[in-house]
Amino acid sequence: MKTQNLSFEPTVGSVLGYGWQIMKQFFLPLFVVVLILSVIQIPLSVSWQNHEMSLGLYFLQVFALAYFLFVRVPVRYGGAYVFLKSVRQKEFEVSEVFSSFSNYMNVVLSGLLTGAIIGIGIFLFVVPGIIFACRLAFVPYLVMDRQLDPVKAVEESWKLTRGYGWRIFGLGLLSALIFIAGLMVLFVGVFISMMWVGAAFAAMYQGVLREKGEYTEAV
Repeated sequence: MKTQNLSFEPTVGSVLGYGWQIMKQFFLPLFVVVLILSVIQIPLSVSWQNHEMSLGLYFLQVFALAYFLFVRVPVRYGGAYVFLKSVRQKEFEVSEVFSSFSNYMNVVLSGLLTGAIIGIGIFLFVVPGIIFACRLAFVPYLVMDRQLDPVKAVEESWKLTRGYGWRIFGLGLLSALIFIAGLMVLFVGVFISMMWVGAAFAAMYQGVLREKGEYTEAV
């Protein structure tokens, strides 16, 4: 792969700028990755369209929850790892979006644990849920990058994001605006926004590791 000497700091503007350059550099493979992520999302979108109360709907909702936890979460973790490798400018294959299935139990349990923590926070007047979501934003990368178990990944994400919560929150807000802008230009814009945001969040994780001296090329 052709690489560029792109430096960045873990700030909102810097990671968005770096993410944009990474998206352009690896446009085709990352486009395929977000296409896979979008296709995986389709069953969830369809399952919640019918809101009539019925036994069939209950089964459909149970299926949607199981599908989300056992299929959607692992593929999302795999996608996060692909974006991380692109940010590090390392060789990667599109098929690595499914690499999380080799660490399946830790991925599923970490998804369940973080979902429960964030859900409890949302139940407690929403704001704690937002705080928890920001502080646990690095869990997918830690599970895939360092092969941590769910509890250690949550603890490490909480430690790494200390002092960076507002930056992650700001990146999340701008990401929402990017998605809205992507929707305004329909099909192509949605995929571009997904690639850009995916690269930016991976860059935030990588930037924090570097700033804290916890990343070496051997990782």
